[in-house]
Amino acid sequence: MNENDLDAASRPFSSPALHGSSAAQPAPAPGPPRLHLLALNPTDSVTEGFLPAAARLGLAVTLLTDQPDAHARAYGLRDDAQRGAARREEARRGGAQPGEARRGETQRGEAPRSDGPQGDAPRGEAAHAPPPPFPALDIVPCDVRDFAEVISRIAADGRPHAVFTNSDHLQTQAALAAAYFGLPGKDWRAALRTKNKAELRRALAAAGPDAADPAWSADPVWSADPVWSAELATGQDPATLAGLDAPYPCVVKPREGVASEDVVLVGDADELVRRCREIRARRPGAALVIEEFLEGELRTLETLGDGRTLHVLGAFRTELSPPPHFIEERLHLLPAPPPQPHTDQVLAQLRALGVGFGVCHTEYVVQGDRARLIEVNYRAIGDQCDLVLAELLGIPLFEYILRTHLGEPLPDDLGARTDGRVRMEYVMADRAGRLASAPPASVTERDGVRLDYRPLRGIGEEHPLHHTNRDFLGVLRATGTDQERIDAAVAEFLAAHRWEIV
Repeated sequence: MNENDLDAASRPFSSPALHGSSAAQPAPAPGPPRLHLLALNPTDSVTEGFLPAAARLGLAVTLLTDQPDAHARAYGLRDDAQRGAARREEARRGGAQPGEARRGETQRGEAPRSDGPQGDAPRGEAAHAPPPPFPALDIVPCDVRDFAEVISRIAADGRPHAVFTNSDHLQTQAALAAAYFGLPGKDWRAALRTKNKAELRRALAAAGPDAADPAWSADPVWSADPVWSAELATGQDPATLAGLDAPYPCVVKPREGVASEDVVLVGDADELVRRCREIRARRPGAALVIEEFLEGELRTLETLGDGRTLHVLGAFRTELSPPPHFIEERLHLLPAPPPQPHTDQVLAQLRALGVGFGVCHTEYVVQGDRARLIEVNYRAIGDQCDLVLAELLGIPLFEYILRTHLGEPLPDDLGARTDGRVRMEYVMADRAGRLASAPPASVTERDGVRLDYRPLRGIGEEHPLHHTNRDFLGVLRATGTDQERIDAAVAEFLAAHRWEIV
């Protein structure tokens, strides 16, 4: 067997003809389609969403990651040194096929966090629910931030059927790899310009209104009055910003940042320079973006496309912590269909950026009749919102996302429910210290409201205060069809429990 042909490990083993027999041997059965999935740290989206969806689709998965041990722990796999050989031997002996959970490999360790700041280990207690079935899975160490290394490792693994990632940080690498192998995928230019916040601002400012686009031509204001921004390039001294003619207060953020980490509101030039130096101390040489502060209601738009059809999955209203930091404290699903004219304006701006393949999570601020983009995350919404959205819509959302990367068109009508409501409530630490007490995981249903509480930090864990979603102690997912009942149930739950940090 060619050791570079990992698909061969999934095919039944057949020995060569013996005793001089000249009888033709049957051709080996083809292996299952193989998905190459790029990841950094383990996330709920992958563990509870995409891997089980791959199993249901009958896919084998090669997971390329720079954190193989973290993924092995998250999925309950054996020691990394034994994993590859053991799995190939199991497959050769007719072991588990895609979609079947392997004995001894289904118990996850700690619950992985959702897609956010990289470098965190999985957090807290696992929810008291059986783990989802995983596909036939190989975890391969790889410098996934290097697209050339990604392509090299995939090529050594045999020709792929799909290349996919849900990581904010790896969209461009996955898109370049898919293009290299001639597979369906996102335009790498769109992936880069949405990840690079300075390039996103330049692209939107340069796009201009499109007279052929009714949504755009009906609202040309956003393009005539783009969001003000400036860039502090890699290695550039923050002192150069002292004379910047910025519209204070303004926002400083890492150019390729995520999850509001190191995003802060500044009031004047002195504070701008000081904050940039503080961020640089944590991120040496990092490029930063300074942007106009957009006041107004924060919303999201969740979309899914196949390059031909672009579906709106839903929209959330987001409540943030008070400035100077921007931490998401709770989200409410807006009634379907999402409100106009903002939805059409956001879709027009996504088209200008080249976004339209796969899943996308876009954040924008409502200012009167204008929708002004904050950022475009060319991935599924995180922090368990994607898991809840799939449940409420009643559609195989994660399968649909993977199918687009397999080259399958989306249906014209996804058949999604429209009566569901959800409130995502994040319990946050308000100071550094050790978590001394907190409620356990629980699921209850009453009066048409389902409450699913999941701890995200274990009792006894000690953490600094990050001012990001790393400060989440737990997440409460409240779902139903009546928003007033949902809000009342959340208030009752929060009043009945305590989270103590010492």
